[in-house]
Amino acid sequence: MENKLGWRKWLSFIMAGLVGQIAWALENMYLSAYAFYVAENMTYISLMVALSAVTATVTTLLMGALSDRLGKRKPFISYGYVIWGITIVIFAFLDPHKEFNIVANTAFIAGTMVVIMDCVMTFFGSTANDACFNAMVTDKTNTNVRGKVESVLSVLPMVSMILIVALSGIFGASVKGGSWDIFFYVIGGLTSVIGIALIFLLEKDDKEPNKEEPYFKNIFYGFRPKVVKHNPLLYILLLGFAVFSMGIQVFFPYLIVYLQTVLQITDMNFIICIGVDLVVASIVTVIIGLFMDKWGKNKLLIPAVLVAAIGAFMFFFAREMVMVIIAGTIMMSGYLVSTAIIGAKIRDLTPVKEVGLFQGIRMVFAVMIPMVTGPYIGQALSYINASTYINEYGETVVTPNEYIFLGTSIILLLSLIPFVILLLKERKANDVNGISETPTREE
Repeated sequence: MENKLGWRKWLSFIMAGLVGQIAWALENMYLSAYAFYVAENMTYISLMVALSAVTATVTTLLMGALSDRLGKRKPFISYGYVIWGITIVIFAFLDPHKEFNIVANTAFIAGTMVVIMDCVMTFFGSTANDACFNAMVTDKTNTNVRGKVESVLSVLPMVSMILIVALSGIFGASVKGGSWDIFFYVIGGLTSVIGIALIFLLEKDDKEPNKEEPYFKNIFYGFRPKVVKHNPLLYILLLGFAVFSMGIQVFFPYLIVYLQTVLQITDMNFIICIGVDLVVASIVTVIIGLFMDKWGKNKLLIPAVLVAAIGAFMFFFAREMVMVIIAGTIMMSGYLVSTAIIGAKIRDLTPVKEVGLFQGIRMVFAVMIPMVTGPYIGQALSYINASTYINEYGETVVTPNEYIFLGTSIILLLSLIPFVILLLKERKANDVNGISETPTREE
């Protein structure tokens, strides 16, 4: 495999990666705000995040194994994006405050439908992005260029968030209302248009179909004890990733609600606050990503996690906008660099012939476990010295509070335990083999 990527690969990676992350940013950040806007209940947020995580994981297990078995990635990605965009548009009709809706102007039905449609949207998004796009990136790269590719892909979530925040500002979409329908039309339409473009842009599939094992046996491939035993470093890394991501999910679904309802950082101040955090964090990650392969991922992992934990701890005390920006920038920089390193190492340690099969197990650790547990931890922490207000229906509404960031900081520090174990085992293996970094798989 070549050590340089052509323009077509780079363009397809960036287009599919960016638009996919825009759709996921909508799902991970703004659907939580939207659910709070239509139902004013934190329960819908934690339930939605948990169920969508399970949906994403099961989908990736099923579709990752299927794409490996068929030797096909392109149709799942391109046509999946088209349908993904259509499902996003449907959210525009779930607003009980709008005259034309399909939720009978009731908060309960609106909240329930948002949760259900999130799962439907997640099925197509996970098929296209999590199962097949991620597998294609691994198929089309090798260890010599993977650090650069992963650093670019890891920044795309932040770029997508900047774009999402800008769009939300343009349309006034917030927990207090705004043109949510136009917001969903634009993002859903963009996702579908890029899906159509990918039909022509993506290279033809050149992966050999993997039909050595029955399909349903392949679905559970990553859970087999023999597979775990043969790939111990990968599973230790995934365990650390699960704990790390759990810490992030303690605050992430509630971030917009916290900033807008508790700290009252709204409108242009909100855009500036989030924008500065994301732009600076993205620049830091790109710079470090350029040297990641040269410096060695192992040397950067622990410091990056520590920076994220320190930033979250600072956020616990932040009340004024300036301190929120400083703490947020530190936290997001550490988070982005950490995920870039972890993502690249996961690709390095994934067996080349079972890339699709391992996408599901990656989702279990990186998505399902963190997103089923983290939001509920954040919801529980929000009842410590709870911040409340009375809504238009006379109900007491509990809002997220600063303890979600303290919880994040503690859990991020706990993730260092499996990461340190991993690095020690790698160092021991390297000493035996007389090499300087993790043995890489043959391409």
